[in-house]
Amino acid sequence: MTYTANYAAVRTRYVDDTVATASPAKLLTMLYDRLVLDLTRAEAEQRAGNRGAAGPHLTHAQDIVGELASTLDVSAWDGAPRLLSIYTFLLTELVSANVAGDPERTAACRALVEPLADAWHQAADQLGATLEPARAPSTAFAASGSAAFGELGVG
Repeated sequence: MTYTANYAAVRTRYVDDTVATASPAKLLTMLYDRLVLDLTRAEAEQRAGNRGAAGPHLTHAQDIVGELASTLDVSAWDGAPRLLSIYTFLLTELVSANVAGDPERTAACRALVEPLADAWHQAADQLGATLEPARAPSTAFAASGSAAFGELGVG
């Protein structure tokens, strides 16, 4: 096994273990962090005129938002339906930003996501770490072809 293949295998195992043992709050913040990273990368590629390179980042961002939406319990708190509306809007805008190659739309999505990420980080900090591992990805997400959160690039 080459060094690169060995490194990839070790990294995959590390990411899988990290995700599998993360608390629900930690997993949520990891997803938001990766979402912001994907949007930042996509915007940079779009501004550089590299639509093809931006596409995978935007598609990955769509996967994350789809997972956030599918796992949101809208009956858990009174703000959940509004958050679901934001996720639905984001999905529409991310598709449009990708199709049009529009860095301004991508930037607007990032500007919407960053305060949400900050809010979830603050909430997670207030909750503190829990010993409960995160639940598995939703069946809807697993059926879409992604078998694990690790494929979302968390970690």
